[in-house]
Amino acid sequence: MEIGLYTFADLDPDPESRTISPHQRMRNLIEEIELADQVGLDVFGLGEHHRPDYLASAPAVALAAAAERTRRIRLTSAVSVLSSDDPVRVFQQFATLDLISGGRAEIMAGRGSFIESFPLFGYDLGDYDELFAEKLDLLLKLRDSERITWSGRLRAPIHDRGVYPRPHQDRLPIWIAVGGTPNSVARAGKLGLPLALAIIGGEPARFAPLFELYRRAAAQGGHDPSTLATSLNVHGFVGETTAQAADDFYLPQAEVMNRIGRERGWGPTSRAHFDQARGPRGALFVGDPETVAEKIVAMHRIFRNDRFLLQMAIGLMPHDKLMKAIELFGTRVAPLVRKEIGTAPAAG
Repeated sequence: MEIGLYTFADLDPDPESRTISPHQRMRNLIEEIELADQVGLDVFGLGEHHRPDYLASAPAVALAAAAERTRRIRLTSAVSVLSSDDPVRVFQQFATLDLISGGRAEIMAGRGSFIESFPLFGYDLGDYDELFAEKLDLLLKLRDSERITWSGRLRAPIHDRGVYPRPHQDRLPIWIAVGGTPNSVARAGKLGLPLALAIIGGEPARFAPLFELYRRAAAQGGHDPSTLATSLNVHGFVGETTAQAADDFYLPQAEVMNRIGRERGWGPTSRAHFDQARGPRGALFVGDPETVAEKIVAMHRIFRNDRFLLQMAIGLMPHDKLMKAIELFGTRVAPLVRKEIGTAPAAG
């Protein structure tokens, strides 16, 4: 199983109270990716957002900088908000990243968990699902053919045009990221695309039927499910002790969840809720290396996933603590997991 990290490059949304500048946060991000490569992690993902509390509105640019500081780790968006972007530009940017990195780029495409990019780039939220379906169709055609003729309802047609550069890899890996919508899961299966499932609350085991739906849809679409990769994308943190990990992670994570919760009408979180969520049946992977590894292995027995990505940089996590957590995740958690379940290359 591939093991890695993802982040949105969190930043204090209030410029007046920031203790770290956007410049320094970006430099820290590159150091985090470099360390992840050095400690043997397989994947690093960077999510696209267009809000003051997240720095990464252009993941391909930051990942390209990281490509020059790394040698082995795969570099992916997590996610690219395809619905409000131009698939031609998305493909060109990640093909360029692929050339810079020597074939380590991936695209994780999704509809996004926030809506700011739709009015920003002039899209109607009423077309939310159709935009994604249409643009995904175009992105896949761009991947599979150098010259393309294509037409849709929501984007201008393309008539026999070449799209360049072409990536270093024969086929640029394109994953579909979902948050639990069955229709999105089934669509990924029917298209024969790898699936990343984000689980940030509830009991993860309850989501297992979605992977079964995905594999059934793949078979119905004429694809061999055994060749298609799946990923779990979750929140968590690693410390020398479980108590330290919980104490370090709780306040930054709670601040983010409460801020987003106020926007969406959720009730406030609490330490009691947090502690329950980091238990064996909860969605948070927080603890010492042995505790986190044990939980990853337990989830693998349920989901049979090929990849596991952990989001540790949530909220205003101090850089030194995050770097230590990355070191522990790569040098102690990952070896324990690999020893128990082995490794498997992801399908693209």
